Amino acid sequence: MEILAYIAAVIAAIAFVVLVVYMVITLKAARETLHNVSETLSSLEQQVQGVTEETTQLLTKTNQLADDMNQKSSKLNSLFDGFKGVGNTITEFNHSLRELTNSVSRAANKNPEKTSQAIKWGTTLMELWKKKNK
Repeated sequence: MEILAYIAAVIAAIAFVVLVVYMVITLKAARETLHNVSETLSSLEQQVQGVTEETTQLLTKTNQLADDMNQKSSKLNSLFDGFKGVGNTITEFNHSLRELTNSVSRAANKNPEKTSQAIKWGTTLMELWKKKNK
């Protein structure tokens, strides 16, 4: 029976040695895998930093372009306001000219004799002016 106990102890010792050998092999494989993961993460970190820098530069340029567009847009707005002012002035001039024409027409209708005399004098003056400038 003692022999059985020795045989069992030897088998247990061999099993323990086999277990330790497989554990060492597994731990070496795990260490190599962790080393590869560490290198991959380092490479990935560098790539992310590069992308972050490029993104920051792109955002800066985009903001500069947006500011430039806003400045140019405000300048165009003032230009269009100026055009609007010119349009209003022309409209007012047309209105004044229409009122003047209506006033002259009413005056001509009230005094047809004076109107025809004024037209004759105007025609005469225009002919004299043309002759003088030739």
